[in-house]
Amino acid sequence: MSTQSSEACVALVGHPNTGKTTLFNALTGQNQKIGNYTGVTVEKRSGDFFTPHGKKIELVDLPGCYSLIPNSPDEAVTRDALLGDLSEEETPDLVLCVLDAANLERHLYLLQQVLDLGCPVLAVLNKVDLAEQMGLRIDPAQLSKDFDIPFIAISGNKQRGVTQLKQAIRFPLPQAPGRCWQGSPEIEKTLKHLEKTLAEQNIPRPAAHAIQALSDPTYEVGNLTAPTGLDEQISKKRFEIIQAAIDNGVRRPDQSPLSLTDKLDHWLLHPFWGWAFFSVLMFTVFWSIFRFAETPMGWIESLQTATQNWIGSFMSEGDFKSLIIDGIIAGVGGVLVFLPQIILLFFFISLLESSGYMARAAYLMDGIMNKVGLSGKSFLPLLSGYACAIPGIMATRTIPNAKERLATILILPWTSCTARLPVYVLIIPLMVTGTFAQGAALFGIYALGTITALLTAKILKPRLGAAEAPQFILELPPYHRPQISYILKQVWERASAFLKKAGTVILGLSIILWFLDTYPKSDSDDPVVQQAASFNGKIGKAIEPIVAPLGWDSRMGTAMIASFAAREVFRSSLAISYATDEEEEETLRAQLTASTRKDGSMLYTPLVGLSIIIFFIYALQCLPTTAVVRRETNSWKWALAQLGGMTLFAYLAALIVYQTGLLLGFT
Repeated sequence: MSTQSSEACVALVGHPNTGKTTLFNALTGQNQKIGNYTGVTVEKRSGDFFTPHGKKIELVDLPGCYSLIPNSPDEAVTRDALLGDLSEEETPDLVLCVLDAANLERHLYLLQQVLDLGCPVLAVLNKVDLAEQMGLRIDPAQLSKDFDIPFIAISGNKQRGVTQLKQAIRFPLPQAPGRCWQGSPEIEKTLKHLEKTLAEQNIPRPAAHAIQALSDPTYEVGNLTAPTGLDEQISKKRFEIIQAAIDNGVRRPDQSPLSLTDKLDHWLLHPFWGWAFFSVLMFTVFWSIFRFAETPMGWIESLQTATQNWIGSFMSEGDFKSLIIDGIIAGVGGVLVFLPQIILLFFFISLLESSGYMARAAYLMDGIMNKVGLSGKSFLPLLSGYACAIPGIMATRTIPNAKERLATILILPWTSCTARLPVYVLIIPLMVTGTFAQGAALFGIYALGTITALLTAKILKPRLGAAEAPQFILELPPYHRPQISYILKQVWERASAFLKKAGTVILGLSIILWFLDTYPKSDSDDPVVQQAASFNGKIGKAIEPIVAPLGWDSRMGTAMIASFAAREVFRSSLAISYATDEEEEETLRAQLTASTRKDGSMLYTPLVGLSIIIFFIYALQCLPTTAVVRRETNSWKWALAQLGGMTLFAYLAALIVYQTGLLLGFT
């Protein structure tokens, strides 16, 4: 894994939720790179830092894993990285094995596996502050003696012990201690035979590959058939060493009082109160998105209007002024106005992750997931989809079952991402008034998409040939004070990505949409006539017979087509189209409210608004998502079937809702 610019490569290894990523950020700061391992879709995070001795280090954050006997693509990458089996990647010079000091017994097995491979290892005892609060007394010196490697106690969240950890990374490295245990004569004889066979086949590090092959009967290396039945004996030997080390190096209180985590979990994981809290929490999040974003949204709207007036005062009338005012500023500004709500959503998601509650939500959801053929493992990717479908789809790599992973990928876009939020926030106030009612409507939108996704999984998964019961193993981290720096970093990264999209994709599309709405020119000065004569008007007229049964006019239809490049463009397209219909400065929502049909009736009725929202809940209007699905499934068939199927479903759902509403007398 090392590069020519780095003098040494250090790999971070550990269970999920051990604070591995926090430590990675603390060591590397801003010097981070994100890519993909060659030949696989698993993400590679790396960064540089210097030790106090001036040694430059490339730090690689390997995917979290519970064991080197993998149950997912992520765990397989970690195993292969330590064995040196990854294409174009070298074996790390040193492994930092991050252990949760509050759950040390469970985490030492992974350390044993890494040591068995003959890797130079430095054990990092993270979260020692939590262990102390639980009354645990850990002796790092005794553990170092038992495993013959250094144990460094740190608290990554509080930056405690990080300097000492850097000082402990010294080169040249001492010789790796290797295995701490001695197997039975049968095991030792078999290992020597496997090692000799692999050496004859020119397999690098034959001893490491031999112990891996014997420990994991599913592991394939060279032309080797490892004998079965000895893996359980090896596991037993490892656990004996772990138990002895725990007895020597960890002191527990005579009476273990209930910790704060235990007390909270008594209620938050309760079959009734746990769900009650979860429901209230989710509703509060969506209510807050409307309530607390009003003021900053008003600031952005005022800034946009002031900018348009100021720039317009320096420009003479003409197409160039229209491009700047009605195209670029109106298009991009119309999307930026929703930045406060997007930031709030990212903030709440990061807050729940950082506090430890997100794992409890996955635990609660596991029962429901099982009823639809999925497991709690699918919940976390689905939850990520509320922020953006692309990282959510990539997060399905942690799902060990291939069919469950595929089913999760196929339904995931129905968890409404933040790109849909500008559309929802624009349309909901046309349907209902009052912050409470609008928050309830937004909560209902997200709930509807999620429920539909789960019901579809129930129908879909058996047809994928996946009848086996899903497995779900999740380690619940203790509750802890959210790390504000981590939360702000996450929010900044997501907000920056949104701003970058607004400054590139949406800017370009706004210019294209302005051009389509402005040309060809009409001889009439009537903006309505000009809009009808434009390319957009002609496109809208062509598709109007298709969208009219949904209650839409031609401009809604063209905005919908434009939104397949990026959902937020729906808002920009409407802003550009309707800007030609009003002489006075008004908000887009006011313009929509005043819009009428040819017979003089209101165009944007609550029923039409509901039709638009239903379409956006279900339509896969994000071509980058389709590209990622193709990459993750390695199949254009699944990617295109998902795109076409969701679009058709969205159209039929909006059609049924609108036509049924008309039959019932709603408007």
